Amino acid sequence: MTRSASLPRTPADEVLTALSRSANKGRLWWAVALVLATRKGATRRGALRGVAALAGASATANLVGKPLFPRRRPAAEAVPEPRRLVKRPTSSSFPSGHAASATAFVTAVAMESPVAGLALVPLGAAVAYSRVHTGVHWPTDVGGGALIGVASALATQHWWPVRADKPGHTAHRADAPVMVDGEDMLAVVNPTSGNADFDPTEEVRFAWPKATLLYPDPGTDIRTQLTDEIERREGKVRALAVAGGDGTVAAVASIAAETGLPLALIPAGTLNHFARDVGVRSMPDADAATEAGQAVGIDLGEVEIDGGAGSARRWFVNTASLGGYPEMVRLREKVEERHPKWPAAALAMVRTLRSARPLHVLLNGKHATIWMVFVGNGTYAPKGFWPSRRPSLDTGLLDVRYLRADLPYSRARFLLAALTNTLNASRVYRQSDMSALDIELLDGNRRVATDGEVGPLGRVFRFRSRPSALTIYRL
Repeated sequence: MTRSASLPRTPADEVLTALSRSANKGRLWWAVALVLATRKGATRRGALRGVAALAGASATANLVGKPLFPRRRPAAEAVPEPRRLVKRPTSSSFPSGHAASATAFVTAVAMESPVAGLALVPLGAAVAYSRVHTGVHWPTDVGGGALIGVASALATQHWWPVRADKPGHTAHRADAPVMVDGEDMLAVVNPTSGNADFDPTEEVRFAWPKATLLYPDPGTDIRTQLTDEIERREGKVRALAVAGGDGTVAAVASIAAETGLPLALIPAGTLNHFARDVGVRSMPDADAATEAGQAVGIDLGEVEIDGGAGSARRWFVNTASLGGYPEMVRLREKVEERHPKWPAAALAMVRTLRSARPLHVLLNGKHATIWMVFVGNGTYAPKGFWPSRRPSLDTGLLDVRYLRADLPYSRARFLLAALTNTLNASRVYRQSDMSALDIELLDGNRRVATDGEVGPLGRVFRFRSRPSALTIYRL
């Protein structure tokens, strides 16, 4: 403290004083998080994890640490007058809430994006040191706050494990033709997927200038439209391509699987879960794979639907579900007519949970009462409430999860277990991996949702894993 106070006066005094004030109540880190969130991928995930870690560190330091360890702050006269804060804090000196928040945010960002985290280290260190430089904390206060910050960032993994930024593994290499400039390729382009202001047409034309582009007709099912176009070309299509979100990708993938044509993928949706798991992050990835003729075989999920208006079959690349989720999708689409997508989704989820009705079913022949059932194409990780990635794309298994409705307060118990990340020990939540699942509804018909799209009504649903059903271009 004495050494810091004895430093000669420089322009850095004003910078550190302003920096210390800007970090009050975490305002500086909220601003940084907003900047990081403008870019998709690791930096956006880092911003979200950073905000969560900051909230935990701030609460721990200010609501737990300070009341438990009362300590007098340094005297104002300990540092030169130009450095002193106009409004000095009056709470306990130990630990430093500013240091806790800064360290938590920077560490959390680095866990998702080491490059972004490294770039923020000088800023975080400057905020932490500014508390000593302005004479409102002892160095040990800063050290204690830093330890709390690191612990808070690491603790976020309990609820939200750091996702390995690598594609899902598959041991099945597949034969696929080299597609020079997309000759003999039929590419489906959905301009309405993802960002409404971004049309992926230019990316598709850049990657495959000789490809024939097909745009979804709002009045026709895209599967029917694509099948008719392939038949019209009488065997002259050697590969399919798609630029769109997961719903569009699933539709085109189903036709690719049925016709045996390889599929090239340009992610152009909002979340692009399938493309992320496959390992195709952008147009250059897809272009390079087609030019090299490199492809892999991956599993697809399939559901046969009986009842309702007859029978039907749907493929899914990510997930399928029964219960609350299909109803939420239908309600979200209705609310979206007047509100933006994300607020509409949140409002739809709240309304659906409040009005949900339990399903009386036979699960593989056994009676059960459930709120909802989730079926993943492949085994997802983590096994808790929020499945986010597939380490492998060729397991030949479905990831089945459901929430029981036959136990008292099952929804409240589920929520508590989700918040504490103890779902694996909860009696209301079940998860297992299996190659097939048969569900028979005992109280009427329901709709199935596949890859976020609401499907037809049915009473009997037969879910199956189809190993290596899809050939997809990937380096």
